[in-house]
Amino acid sequence: MANEQILMVMMAVTDMAKAKAFYAEQFGFEVTKDVGAGDYHWVSLSLPGGGTTLTLSTMHEHMKPGTMRLYLSTSDIEVAYNELKAKGVSVNDIKDDLYGPGSGVKWFDLRDPDGNVWQVVQS
Repeated sequence: MANEQILMVMMAVTDMAKAKAFYAEQFGFEVTKDVGAGDYHWVSLSLPGGGTTLTLSTMHEHMKPGTMRLYLSTSDIEVAYNELKAKGVSVNDIKDDLYGPGSGVKWFDLRDPDGNVWQVVQS
């Protein structure tokens, strides 16, 4: 595969309002679509610079909330960490061993309201 990119990640959520507020208000995503309601509700979000779309879904037939690990790259790990922490996101300490002891690749992780793990990595 050459020049491929992930366009969308779908994530099951238990409380759409809570998940939407977390990603839009605390994590900095922009809502691009909000379709349906109740058991058939999905919301698409993207980061201000574009790229991969995150789609939150209340349709749980094939997905269980809290079972995903997602990666987000950043050019400044300290800024990302401090911005998320200032917005009330519970983040774990920055480490420098993403690829094992001594690798020097900085990262930290956090969980969203449904337990989905995000790993933020210095690019």
